[in-house]
Amino acid sequence: MALHQGRHGRPAPSEEHRRLALNPFFGEADPTAPMVAAPPTHRLPDDPLPPSTAYRLVHDELMLDGNSRLNLATFVTTWMEPQAGVLMGECRDKNMIDKDEYPRTAELERRCVAMLADLWNAPDPASTVGCSTTGSSEACMLAGMALKRRWLSRNADRYPATARPNLVMGVNVQVCWEKFCTFWEVEPRQVPMDGERFHLDPQAAAELCDENTIGVVGILGSTFDGSYEPIADLCAALDDLQERTGLDIPVHVDGASGAMVAPFLDPDLVWDFRLPRVSSINTSGHKYGLVYPGVGWALWRSPAELPEELVFRVNYLGGDMPTFALNFSRPGAQVVAQYYTFLRLGREGYRAVQQASRDIARRLAVEFEALEDFRLLTHGDELPVFAVTTKPDVRAYDVFDVSRRLRERGWLVPAYTFPANRQDLSVLRVVCRNGFSSDLAELLLDDLRGLLPELRAQPHPLHREPGVQTAFHH
Repeated sequence: MALHQGRHGRPAPSEEHRRLALNPFFGEADPTAPMVAAPPTHRLPDDPLPPSTAYRLVHDELMLDGNSRLNLATFVTTWMEPQAGVLMGECRDKNMIDKDEYPRTAELERRCVAMLADLWNAPDPASTVGCSTTGSSEACMLAGMALKRRWLSRNADRYPATARPNLVMGVNVQVCWEKFCTFWEVEPRQVPMDGERFHLDPQAAAELCDENTIGVVGILGSTFDGSYEPIADLCAALDDLQERTGLDIPVHVDGASGAMVAPFLDPDLVWDFRLPRVSSINTSGHKYGLVYPGVGWALWRSPAELPEELVFRVNYLGGDMPTFALNFSRPGAQVVAQYYTFLRLGREGYRAVQQASRDIARRLAVEFEALEDFRLLTHGDELPVFAVTTKPDVRAYDVFDVSRRLRERGWLVPAYTFPANRQDLSVLRVVCRNGFSSDLAELLLDDLRGLLPELRAQPHPLHREPGVQTAFHH
């Protein structure tokens, strides 16, 4: 047996060295001190707390949040498999931007882009360019920037002296598009709702276009009612416009939700890169992509649609890294989870999951209609989402009362008013996601049926002051 001699002649470590050898988090914080008062909540406490105490304080306060599984307002994924959670935990300390330090994470991102390019029928998936983002809002910003820069290069002699760029879209777009127009000084031109049309009208959109239009946004799955906008008809209207005027207006498809539903449930619906006028598409991996927040994706048909001057090549941590993003550092966990879900489900798995959500949405919509107090605006047969309003003869309560009373039972079902020109219309919207089972749907119906007798007995809708008369009570 070999003989060993202490520290091999090395000097004893100093007290300062010993102090720094211990991570301060490793030790209990003053474990014998009694808790005589709660720590302050709006300034840093003077002293540390034991980890179990800090955990319990935060945990108990979060108990007052709503149950995310009963949140029928959000499109965001609220359930994943334990294995996905383990992978995310293993990757949460990896900075997605460090592609040279974490090359396999970067490779998984590249594979996800290639898979989406194939899913969305890009003419040449190998040359399609794309990136992950923190969600669809960032993806929309990037797509809008690309549209503006392409328009600017064609109008360099007029901008900014005399030309102001504009973007055409329906009034039902998500607020991120209004943010884009404000942040990047683009005039928003919005097609209003009209009658029972709750999203963009292709012909009306084409009529708003001119030589300063950077593009038209089509929504594959409106957040207001779950309906698909007619992307093919929109492209046809813009084809006709080009024939008549020479204006060549690109289309961006905001597929935040629908781009991960339509390929599996509506494969014959033409909305994607099969339409030559579609230059870019975005989606939310954390919605019907079935990943916890936050991850989104933005893809361009080819490098020609993404101006090279928008792509920054950064020498970061020893690697040459092309990047197109609004932020810099973010965890790689969600991208890894997206790749896991793509591998785990495949096309048939996604089809089964989305079909189950749509079937539940359609069945639930029929049951709402059978209660006879409600009128369906959509039926859950596009996105697994439907919107209802109260019938004209229902005067004792409105959708806001329904939403409030359901919240008392733990259900989060949003009620809101539509935008111009249908501000007279207030609706409830129900979003069915993976994890919202037929059993939960039945429990929601049971609670709603139990509430209706009380609601019908009200003298008037409770969110309004008594005596206020309006033309509509729904």
